[in-house]
Amino acid sequence: MSKIYYKSLEEIELIRESSLLVSKTLAEVAKVIQPGVTTKKLDQLAETFIKDHGAIPAFLNYNGFPYSLCISPNEQVVHGFPSDYVIQEGDLISVDCGVIKNNYFGDSAYTFSIGEVSAEKKKLVEVTQECLRLAVEKAVVGSRIGDIGFAVQDLAEKNGFGVVRELVGHGVGVKLHEKPEVPNYGKRGSGIKLEEGMVIAIEPMINAGTAGVKFWSDGWTVTSNDNRPSAHFEHTVAVKKGKADVLSTFSLIEEVLIEKK
Repeated sequence: MSKIYYKSLEEIELIRESSLLVSKTLAEVAKVIQPGVTTKKLDQLAETFIKDHGAIPAFLNYNGFPYSLCISPNEQVVHGFPSDYVIQEGDLISVDCGVIKNNYFGDSAYTFSIGEVSAEKKKLVEVTQECLRLAVEKAVVGSRIGDIGFAVQDLAEKNGFGVVRELVGHGVGVKLHEKPEVPNYGKRGSGIKLEEGMVIAIEPMINAGTAGVKFWSDGWTVTSNDNRPSAHFEHTVAVKKGKADVLSTFSLIEEVLIEKK
C-alpha cells in the first residue's frame, strides 16, 4: 500500500472496535503481570483472550513473527519474543499488541513498571507517556507529520533521553502497517499534511541513554546500544479537526494497576 488510505467514518468505528479490544487485552495482561510470571504466559493469555473475542492476533505469523504479543523487558526497545524469561521486581516490560477484527486492525503498546523501579526508569516511563500525549495533540487536520515527531523529540531530548530513529509509527487500519510513516523526530511544519480520514499509530520509543539500537540475529528483537532501559507507548489515532480521536485507551490498563496496588 504505497498510497495513504483514507478511512470513512464507518471504517474508523471498526478500527475503534479493534483498538479497544487491544486495550482490553493489555488490561488482561495488567491483571497478571508481576514478579515470577514468564513473558510466555502473558503471550498465551493474550492469544486466548483475543480469539475468545472473535478476533485474530495481528502479530501472530506476521512476516513470520511467532507470537501474539511483542514483549520487551528493560533494554529491549521493541519486538521482543515472549519466552521463559521470569519477570523481576524493578523491571520495565513493554507490551505491544495488535488485533484484527472484522478485517480491521488496532495497535497499541504500554510499558509496565514492575514493583519499585529505579528513579531513571520511573522518569523514562513518565516522559515517554507524556511524549505520546503531546504527539497525539498534534494529530489534527492541518498539522504535519513533522509536528508529531518534533513533539516527541523535543520533550525526550530535553530530559536527556535518546529518540530511536530506526523504528517509526505508521498508518494503520486496513493493514497493520500502512503509509504514512510517523517518525518520533522531525521539524515543525515539515512532512505531509494531516487530513481527515487518516488513522495512524503514534508510538514513541525512547531510550534512557543513547538513541542507537542493535538488531538481534532472530530478525526481530531490538535493544538499546548501551543496554540502558527503553520505554514504548502507542495509541491508534484518527486525525480529526480540532482534536485527535484516540481509538485505543490506557484507562482500562490503569484501572487494573490502581486496583492491584
